[in-house]
Amino acid sequence: MESITTHHIIEAVGWLAVAFKLATFSMNSMIWLRVLVILSSVCFIIYSAVFQIWPLLAIEVILLAINTYRLYELIALRRLVTHMTDESEADFSAAMAYGKRRDIEAGDVLFEKGDAVDCMYYLAEGLVEIEGQNVTVPAGNIFGEMAFFNSSAERMATVRCVEDTVVYEVNEKRFTRLQYEDPKFAMSVMRLVTKRLVANAAQTQEA
Repeated sequence: MESITTHHIIEAVGWLAVAFKLATFSMNSMIWLRVLVILSSVCFIIYSAVFQIWPLLAIEVILLAINTYRLYELIALRRLVTHMTDESEADFSAAMAYGKRRDIEAGDVLFEKGDAVDCMYYLAEGLVEIEGQNVTVPAGNIFGEMAFFNSSAERMATVRCVEDTVVYEVNEKRFTRLQYEDPKFAMSVMRLVTKRLVANAAQTQEA
């Protein structure tokens, strides 16, 4: 009688795993989807271990590890987004690891209005001026990224170095990779682009 009861319990665990798996198809939240997949894997691991279904056990152990890591990433990203307020200081320094360093002398033009877009820039040292807009960009900021979001794919203004300057060039491919691999950088870029679009819209209305 005891073996029959144990058998029924393990079988119920197997059906519970199936229920968790089916429930994932109704989830709109990625976090809860991962939670249900993890619970399903745990139940399948118990079921397959007891009944010695080794292929199922192997795949569920692997899936458990992958989905646990993905859940950690989702929770970490959610916390990052929650804690990034308008008052927090943007950090673009990650671009140095992905970009090519260039040293430019004061007075030199980095690019001119109408030039084809090949990269965006992280300003590590110095000061640059966006001509025609009365805007200067200090060290620690990025510029030239707006062209990646513009279908015309050409520079909208001329940029000249006011001081001896060190920049890091990041092409579009590396820029996309950087945003994917560093969510904090991606959030900072998104906020910066939004602020610049709002500022440009305000200037257009005033004109």
